[in-house]
Amino acid sequence: MKKSIKLTAILLVALFFSSCATILGGPITDYQKTKPAPGEPQRDVRVVALIADIIIFWPGAVVDFATGAIYKPAPK
Repeated sequence: MKKSIKLTAILLVALFFSSCATILGGPITDYQKTKPAPGEPQRDVRVVALIADIIIFWPGAVVDFATGAIYKPAPK
């Protein structure tokens, strides 16, 4: 019984903390969170973070897209 609880806890932690861009990408800006309006240029995706999410644990990519962390910060 205790083994199954520990295993479940480890899997949940891996699920919630497996998104590379959310953990390693730094603070998320309003530019990353906001969808571009019609006619505005699309946001660029962090390709390395996306590939890492797909290889390591693909649901992490869903978390990154939901939080906006997968997008690059605003160009200067």
